Amino acid sequence: MVRDKLVLTYQDYLQMPDDRNRREILSGDLYVTPAPTPLHQRAVVNLITLLQGYLARHKVGKLYASPVDVVLSQVDVVQPDLVFVSNDRLHLVTEMSIQGAPDLVVEILSPSTARLDRGRKMDAYARFGVREYWIADTDARTLEIYRLEGQNLRLTSTSEATALSSAVFPDLTFDLQSLWD
Repeated sequence: MVRDKLVLTYQDYLQMPDDRNRREILSGDLYVTPAPTPLHQRAVVNLITLLQGYLARHKVGKLYASPVDVVLSQVDVVQPDLVFVSNDRLHLVTEMSIQGAPDLVVEILSPSTARLDRGRKMDAYARFGVREYWIADTDARTLEIYRLEGQNLRLTSTSEATALSSAVFPDLTFDLQSLWD
């Protein structure tokens, strides 16, 4: 006897308990991860500080920090560490979630999420049209920048200590070391 695979939807997701675990659905499969570490959260705060400084000067869109639901489809719901939505796409932002692909998604790697962040989530971000995807690795102290080319996210920049730039934020440059301090 073959059993049908249970495919979870955004409606199922909304019914789940709020217990500090991060829940995400990719292609209908549920992923649950524990709360992030202090080092992870420090990197998030430092990156928010850098990006908010840029956004205060350029006013090109809005930055959102996890937990915020990004509903890519009814069976693909993620909670990236940081999400940027440009002004011309702010219609995606609703009272409850972001409905569609943001311009930028940032994930800070954790041991429990690295495989997912580099695998199924990256594939989903490409499939649904996220323009740029940053992966920050607190252990290796690196930042990888992937840009959407066709239907794939391609690595365009990686660094351990040098300044990096972004197509989503053309005038933004920063010293990567500031993320880890």
